[in-house]
Amino acid sequence: MMRAILALIGIAALVLVGLMALGMLRFEQQDDAALPKIRFSMEEGRMPSFKAETGKISVGSTNTTVELPTVEMRNTTISLPTLEVEQAPNATAAAKEE
Repeated sequence: MMRAILALIGIAALVLVGLMALGMLRFEQQDDAALPKIRFSMEEGRMPSFKAETGKISVGSTNTTVELPTVEMRNTTISLPTLEVEQAPNATAAAKEE
């Protein structure tokens, strides 16, 4: 079960990297990150914010005329090789005949 979860996480990471490499997914950092400042009193930190833009894929079909070869079927007599197999005689049957 754990291997399946790790495999799914790995596949998702590969898909994410692939989409980013193809320009279909882009992350843009909106705000800078800041670590919390520690003194005698602690101030809260801030997580960065991101804006993600995705590309679009359209799938469709068009009608196009293309030239295709035709195949003609006909009956023709040809010579094929044959193979005949004879089993060896049974050793016990051969011993009884002697």
